Parts: sequence; C-alpha cells; structure tokens
Amino acid sequence: MQLIDGKALALQIQAELKEEVIRLKDAGKRVPHLVAVLVGDNPASRSYVRNKIRSCERVGFRSTLHHLEEETTEEELMQLIESLNNDPNVDGFMVQLPLPRHIDATKVTLAIRPEKDVDGFHPTNFGRMTQGLPAFHPATPMGIMEMLRRYDISTSGKDCVVLGRSNIVGRPISIMLSAKGDPGNATVTVLHSKSRNIEERCAQADIVIAAIGIPHFVKPNMVKEGAVIIDVGINRIEDPSRKSGYRLTGDVDFEAVADRCSFITPVPGGVGPMTVTALIMNTWKAYSGEVY
Repeated sequence: MQLIDGKALALQIQAELKEEVIRLKDAGKRVPHLVAVLVGDNPASRSYVRNKIRSCERVGFRSTLHHLEEETTEEELMQLIESLNNDPNVDGFMVQLPLPRHIDATKVTLAIRPEKDVDGFHPTNFGRMTQGLPAFHPATPMGIMEMLRRYDISTSGKDCVVLGRSNIVGRPISIMLSAKGDPGNATVTVLHSKSRNIEERCAQADIVIAAIGIPHFVKPNMVKEGAVIIDVGINRIEDPSRKSGYRLTGDVDFEAVADRCSFITPVPGGVGPMTVTALIMNTWKAYSGEVY
C-alpha cells in the first residue's frame, strides 16, 4: 500500500508556481490576484478561506479577502461581484459556500463571469468541461486528477466507482475520468443513495472515489485487492480524547481498508490540500489566459 500524500504534493506544486511568480517579479510584471468572498462566520468556511489565503501567500500571489457580515443582503453581494467582474487587476475570485439562507447561491454562481470563475462552478465552465473544451474545473475533482497524474496511477480502461453525485465532486469527477486523456479513459459508474447493490459494485472497482458524506462508509468488503481509494470525505466525529472534542475522518474506514489497497488517500492530508492547490492552479490559468 502506498499513501497518496496530498499535503506534500500540494506543497510541491505550490513551490513550482512560486518559481513562475519569481520570474514574473524579476520581469517587472504584476503577479496573479485571487479574491475570496466570505459571508458570515461559518467556522469551516472561515478555515477553508484562511487556507486559500495562506497558499496564495506561499506562492507569491496577491490575495484579498472580503469578509461580509451575516446580514449582508443579496443585492450588496451582487454589487461586490459585479465590481470584481469588472476589476482588471482581479484574475479570479470565489464566493465561499454555503451562503446564508437569504442569499440564492445559484444566482450568485451565475453572476460570476466564467473567465474569473476559478471555482469552476459556473454552467459555462461545466459545459465546456463536459465537451472537452478548455475550462476551469471544480477544484476538488481537479485536485484528484492531479494526484492521479503525479502518482502515475493508470486510469485508462479501468473500472471506476464514484460514490456521490454532487455537482461539486461526484458528477464532475465522473465526467473527467471518463473523458479522453491521461488520466481519463476510465469506465465510470456513479453510485448514490438510490443505487442498488452498492457493496458488490464497489468491490468490483479498480478505483473508488468516495464522496458520499458518511463517515467510514467504505468497508473492507467493498474494496477489491489492489484497488485505488480516493477519500474525499471530511467528517467531524466526537472524540473526547481530543482538545477540540472531535476528530476528522473520511468516508473510508482507513484502518480497516488500507492494507487491501495499492494506493489510498488519508483524511486529513489527502484530497483537502489538493483542493486548495487546484484553486491556485486555476488562478494561474486565469492570469495566463490559458482558458479564455
């Protein structure tokens, strides 16, 4: 079994981008600029945005945080989005989800110009991705694909099961893995809460992407010997032995499953750091004009 170290890989990619930024500075050019918008004070969202900003600083990007009050109106948020859309010094920006209930997240997503949508959530980017055109891909699936590429994990012709069908992870990663490319060319099955024979289908897969949001859902009987396991889940479970009172765990029963795998990601330290890094990579693409 080989552990896929997302944290180390993220730092490696960020170091590569830092070299590019140094060359920009030496040439007297401006550096890429990423803006994050956070509405309210959700602890998980605040932590995620903080990690994004730290990664920007590590790479040498300029970063800006707009932290708005919980009571911010939808109209006020839309005005900020329009301002960022029109700012030539902003290469990409993201509005952290979830948003307060009084704000329509779909409306917000649609308001972001596709060429600055470094989260890859706008339907234009999603549609371009589906058709194999240049696009900003959602950060978590993009991070997973980069993991597979950098660890030289073959996907061509392999049977892959994706647990979960969200527009953020399950659906886009299924499209990306089945598309022509390397990684890609996989035969993908998407399983969800209404699927039948989930255990048996998982047990036949060469690759399992677990993004179902249930702690320790994937058990040894669901894992074929030598399978590749990518655990996207980040679940908080009670742990009185921890100062925080909880610990993070994935959708895979790591301790029980690891010995059966050829490759497996840990939680934390697996997909999470690569999600943040993929956002940084998309910002570089936006700055460089690689997509639009």
